[in-house]
Amino acid sequence: MEGISLILTLAAGLTAALIFGVIAQKLKLSPIVGYLFAGIAISPYSPGFVGNIEVAKQFADIGVVLLLFGVGLNFHFSDLKAVYKVAVPGSVIQIILATTIAVCLTHLFLGWSWKTGLIFGMAISVASTVAVTRVLSDNRNLHTSVGHTAVGWLVVEDLFTIFVLVLIPVFFSEKNSDVRFLATIGITTLKISVLIVFVLVFGQKLLPKILEYVAKTGSRELFTLAVLVFALGIAVGASEVFNVSMALGAFLAGMVVGQSEFSARATSEAISISDAFSVLFFVSVGMLFDIKLVFDCWKLILLTLFIIVICKPLFVITLSKFLGQSFKKAVSLGAAFGQIGEFSFISATVGVSLGILPSQASTAIICVSIISVTLNTIIYKTVPSLMSKTAKYNKCSLEEKTNTNKDERFVIVVGYGPVGKAITGILLKNGINVMIIEMNVDTVRAIYKEKKEGLHAIYGDATQTEILIRAGIEASEAFIVSAPSAPVEEIIQIASSLNSRIWILAHTTYLSQAKRLRKGGIQNVSSGEGAGALVMSREILKKLGTLDEKIEQEINLMLKEQLL
Repeated sequence: MEGISLILTLAAGLTAALIFGVIAQKLKLSPIVGYLFAGIAISPYSPGFVGNIEVAKQFADIGVVLLLFGVGLNFHFSDLKAVYKVAVPGSVIQIILATTIAVCLTHLFLGWSWKTGLIFGMAISVASTVAVTRVLSDNRNLHTSVGHTAVGWLVVEDLFTIFVLVLIPVFFSEKNSDVRFLATIGITTLKISVLIVFVLVFGQKLLPKILEYVAKTGSRELFTLAVLVFALGIAVGASEVFNVSMALGAFLAGMVVGQSEFSARATSEAISISDAFSVLFFVSVGMLFDIKLVFDCWKLILLTLFIIVICKPLFVITLSKFLGQSFKKAVSLGAAFGQIGEFSFISATVGVSLGILPSQASTAIICVSIISVTLNTIIYKTVPSLMSKTAKYNKCSLEEKTNTNKDERFVIVVGYGPVGKAITGILLKNGINVMIIEMNVDTVRAIYKEKKEGLHAIYGDATQTEILIRAGIEASEAFIVSAPSAPVEEIIQIASSLNSRIWILAHTTYLSQAKRLRKGGIQNVSSGEGAGALVMSREILKKLGTLDEKIEQEINLMLKEQLL
């Protein structure tokens, strides 16, 4: 019966999430709102089907581990380095201010203790990584200077939350007496340090070698399984062996894999699993929502809404402006951070389980999350239209995007065989940067070792959306599929969906496939290795405006020799 309950809860949770997620998307809201309502729909507090909340919590635990593993995969110190002067002090001060005002307001109006207010304040002081990146992406601001600053800000908040999750049980557990308090802190700090050293030092040597061995088997399933084993295995090991949070173990495992050449492929393989369990995490949170309790904690809900929707954006705007950002950019950042999400739920759940927070805190956070995420998607779209009345905001946004693309002017080439090498050589010779997507890890390493200026490579499967995003498909000026053995039509379809304006060239061995591609709108299709490389090189140089008469004559001569 337990097995049936597990399957029913899984099926009902995903089905409800799909239905409500689509509805939310149609209403131009974040799908997170739909997932939360899906949880409410199958919760014990609503009529109809009732899911097993304990099973849902277990799915949620897996979701948290995979979510933080994904955060680790995408965590790069270079992200912070570029915007650290704004992101680091801004996020730290904003967290302190939001926590302080939460402590004061809950103590003044609700009579909470300072300890309870502190945990609640820290829980609501951070924004939802999923919601912020989604709203930036939907509004095409993720790759502007606003997006880069926001991502750096989120990285600091994520790190803060991870350490809060680790330290809350140590500092606030009732089992720790005053006499043994410092000893407990010392032992826990030592365990955390040993775990970090073990994973980052030994794991950095071992994990990439295991992934390399698995990758060379050519089995996609085994590679996905290896990534999943690393995420869950190290997370469970951190909990069982070192007695620390699984969240920290998963984050460290993601960091190790993320610093290797397998980062992009590991992310692409893990993201579908992570997304599914992340959905179940939000569903499980929604299942905890009891509308009857809303009337018991309406004061807390109003206070939390005031802090999240009004105070936090004002803090972000003020701090960003003080740290040298333009008013328009500061307002955009403030609008993006006016919500709470996954990490607030996790922190509140830990606080409730330790008896520090009242159960009403979780209800208030869930309720405010639904409202704030809904409002956030609307507010962020409204802010630019309101500021566009000055006729300067749109110009500023356009300049940011144009400058970003100009600085990162490049072409993506799928495959580094004879055709790919020939195209890349001609492009580099004419000052065009090239990003190679290649499934052979040895080829990618050879490109790394070559250290040729303007030449970059990423290991992964070009049929994976995440790989194309990591390669920079949204900013690329052209996309070339040079490997005739690649699933050209599938790759082109995905690339076009990610960037409808990108110029696409393809190389194929079969005339029938070339005809299908031309019918599909891809006019620049070539066949034959040497001729294909020359034709595509000539066309792309012409498109980018770098083809002079001398180079064209040289290519035409080489093409004539190839065709003889």
